[in-house]
Amino acid sequence: MRDEKLEFLFRLGDTALVLSQRLTEWVGKGPALEEDMALANTALDLIGQARLWLAYAGEIEGRGRTEDDLAYLRDAHEFRNVLLVEQPNGDYADTLMRQFLFDSWHLLLLDGLAASADERIAAIADKARKEVTYHLRRSADLVVRLGDGTPESHRRMQRALDDLWMFTGELFEADEVEQAVEAQGIARGVAQLREAWLAQLQGTLVAATLVLPPLDAWMQRGGKQGRHSEHMGFLLAEMQFMQRAYPGLQW
Repeated sequence: MRDEKLEFLFRLGDTALVLSQRLTEWVGKGPALEEDMALANTALDLIGQARLWLAYAGEIEGRGRTEDDLAYLRDAHEFRNVLLVEQPNGDYADTLMRQFLFDSWHLLLLDGLAASADERIAAIADKARKEVTYHLRRSADLVVRLGDGTPESHRRMQRALDDLWMFTGELFEADEVEQAVEAQGIARGVAQLREAWLAQLQGTLVAATLVLPPLDAWMQRGGKQGRHSEHMGFLLAEMQFMQRAYPGLQW
């Protein structure tokens, strides 16, 4: 059970960390100052959550690795983030739709983890869900505003939804790790979240005049097992550069 909990913590921490890195790529490039600051604040929230998850993972692992070691000194195949969060930012429609799809799932996940039999996990989740409640409110509002905006903004938002849809199935795919932590009362089964997630999506997408892609569409998978897209290596090369180039560097 120890190794399964550790693997689960890596999934939580790596997913938050990688999405935070993607969002920081927008800093100084946002379409408006308010959006620039909002994306930066979301990234800061996520990196704070990643530190808590990875610090706990390091303690359970027992190899003396800190959250910084786990973030900056692992290779791509050792990361356990879902594929959705490592996808490139694309244009602003891609970034917002990725965020909305993720936030809708993330809040449901954290709500379940807040009742975890593991008190440390429950405490981290309870803190994180306060932040993610705001993340979802913001991303859903922007999806509606742009989806039901101009013909061009509508077209871009629908394209972003269609392109990213294939990466959402993995969010609800329970392997032996997630089955084990569910059996131990550590987490609620991810497959149970799908119906509530679809209801949240459908309500927002109707208001945004966007069409939900087919529910039986083919889905990508593998990120939670360490099999990533070609984008992951480039993301880590940038994120880990300083520590790799100057081992042990401290500010």
